[in-house]
Amino acid sequence: MPWLLLPYAATTQALSATTAQVIHGSAPYLTFDNGVTKVTTTEGLLGITISDGTTQTTYTPDNTSTAANPIVLPVTNQRFTDIGMLVPTNTNSIALSALIGAPYNYWGDDDGDGQGTNGITASGNLSVRITDKNGQEVSRDTVLSLCDKAPYKVALTSTAGSLTTQYGLPNSSSFSGSTATYYISPKAGPTICYVQPNLQYGKNNETVDGLSYNFAGPATIWNPTKGFQVQSTTPSSYNRNFPTTGANNLYFDLDIGGVNGSTLTWPTVSQGGITATMTPSPDNANNIRVTLTGPVATLSQWNSASPGRIARPTMPQTFVLVGKDSSNSEVLSYGFVLKQWFVNRGNKYDTALNHSSWCSNLGGGYHLPQVKDLTNAVCSGAGVDPSFPCTGAVGATPSSDGNHYQRNIGAGLFTEWGSMDDYTAAGFAGNDYWTSDSNGTNQFLVYSVNGNVFSDNPDHGTYGVCVYP
Repeated sequence: MPWLLLPYAATTQALSATTAQVIHGSAPYLTFDNGVTKVTTTEGLLGITISDGTTQTTYTPDNTSTAANPIVLPVTNQRFTDIGMLVPTNTNSIALSALIGAPYNYWGDDDGDGQGTNGITASGNLSVRITDKNGQEVSRDTVLSLCDKAPYKVALTSTAGSLTTQYGLPNSSSFSGSTATYYISPKAGPTICYVQPNLQYGKNNETVDGLSYNFAGPATIWNPTKGFQVQSTTPSSYNRNFPTTGANNLYFDLDIGGVNGSTLTWPTVSQGGITATMTPSPDNANNIRVTLTGPVATLSQWNSASPGRIARPTMPQTFVLVGKDSSNSEVLSYGFVLKQWFVNRGNKYDTALNHSSWCSNLGGGYHLPQVKDLTNAVCSGAGVDPSFPCTGAVGATPSSDGNHYQRNIGAGLFTEWGSMDDYTAAGFAGNDYWTSDSNGTNQFLVYSVNGNVFSDNPDHGTYGVCVYP
């Protein structure tokens, strides 16, 4: 029955032809977000994603970001750990072989290939380097800041490598060595970047009277080209901010980012007999100048041995400066606590005793300051003069590293404000000021230019300043 065999043979041939076809699936991929982003190319390996919590945007090495036209993050106060990339947030460099293992397991295969021991292997390395606009390296957990930092440069670098499963077709994704660069800025939210008194004698290796000094304070507090950093935005700790000392017609600037400070309204603030008045800074119209006014001696009082009483401020006093928009809504604020108020005697030369008497005559508890009320200098290093010894002088803390101030908050009038004669309307001289401290024989003086301490015969004449309390 040959006719019965023909259909059987034909069916067998058809079945053999079908099973000979190779089944193609999908290649294995790397992923840092459980398969939402599937990386099978070098472009993907070096890509980044940003998200506002709802929408995710991916950028690849062919992105067009530049320092002048950076990628802007969608949410304020984001960190670099909020930027998605294949380099885990706890490191800046990783081998792809480590990336596919525990605890990361940054891989997937939609066909289920790669399971089991040695089911998937990887080669190559991936690294990231983040720097601010000044070229300083930045950690992954840093909150991006507009203040003298942005735009940031994020450079992702890969070596040649691959991701391979033991079975499946295709069973491999290959990556070439390459680098991708992204320029990134934070979402612009109004902020006070720095609080800037006189910057002169705020750097290291600055020369005064032929001697070189290091005036810069700790990097977390003082920026030599910008001033004091904001230490607290919390009302309960405004006392950590500059200034803690004041005198009539001293001033500082609020260095503002994210908004033009001059477009805001800044109501005058008066507390305890002291007033803070805000105006656009003549040095930068984007910034705001804060001028302090309060109890002060007149020219005739300077020259009188019995000047009579002047007002005494109530101390300490908390000041909160608020910038408001056209709808009277608060946009920015800055708080500080004044703890001491100083009244100087202008250009009057006199002995230590006569200046002390003059301060007392002002009433209300005014008195000659101690060394620590003016400077955080210590009696060592540059500026020590054996002819006018500083041994026994006690400056403010945190201390400087030599006989000069190092800019800091709460460490004396001259330390906070810098060279005093630059505040022309405040009436201070660039010279020596008597203190009430002595070494037993002579009395200590402090140089208002650099905070240098030395001693001299108290019967000699020089300048005077009083303090309360």
